[in-house]
Amino acid sequence: MVGAGMADHPGARSAFAELLIARRAELRPEDVGLPGGGRRRTPGLRREEVAVLAGVSADYLARIEQGRDTNPSMAIVDALATALRFNDTERAHFGWLALTTSSESRCPSTAFDPALDQVPAALRSVLDALSPTPAFALGPRANVLAWNTAWADLVTPLGLLDNPDLVNLALWTFYHPLARTTITDWPQFADNIADQLSRTRLRRPDDERIAEIIATLTEEPDFARRWHPHRLAEDLPTLLGFEHPTRGTLTYTVQTLSADKDQQVVVWLPRETATRTPELRLVQRAAGE
Repeated sequence: MVGAGMADHPGARSAFAELLIARRAELRPEDVGLPGGGRRRTPGLRREEVAVLAGVSADYLARIEQGRDTNPSMAIVDALATALRFNDTERAHFGWLALTTSSESRCPSTAFDPALDQVPAALRSVLDALSPTPAFALGPRANVLAWNTAWADLVTPLGLLDNPDLVNLALWTFYHPLARTTITDWPQFADNIADQLSRTRLRRPDDERIAEIIATLTEEPDFARRWHPHRLAEDLPTLLGFEHPTRGTLTYTVQTLSADKDQQVVVWLPRETATRTPELRLVQRAAGE
């Protein structure tokens, strides 16, 4: 048996290898055009089947999965992504992991950094400039780091600011009773939150704070059912609706502006004004300065 000992120690694997293994376990032969049927000792595709589909040897694929080969060429990464039927978003993350992770060093720079929770003065100015449109700064752990008055006025009746020192969209979504009763399509919003945390976990595998939040959330059954740490949904335009306790039915278009790789400005544009893009473009330029 090749590398049996290594296969039992996931700590030796890179995040790239973990994603490969998880995806292989999810797929069925019929998903990739292979004959189905027959009993299998473990679910998913056999390593040999993926190797044939990707045009590599089963031994080489075993070395990747076991952390003994941490530098596959991009041609091989692309062939594996095709064999594993990744969508465009998943393929991009798969390639990113291949470039940035290894068994020797699993991104030590992704460990907890207090600076991730600090909002630059320029970013706060952007939020203020967006008023009266609700906007906030979102950190990598789904924590809301700063917000403008318009957003505070909107979400205070929803319980989001019950504890202004710890405002976390994910914890509010799954644990605050008002989230389920006020968000028009709570299941879709919950799916989106789980997907955002999955992206963050893949990008920052050693961040203990993220691990703690996910561990807390997985105790909640609705989150646990949605938690697929190795799967990423396609990016889709997001509509957010509320049955607001004081303002009635509201619908927003969610626009996300990248402030840097770990912080984002999230703008909730009222549906009737969502086409007013010149102002948004000005703010987007300011956020990138």
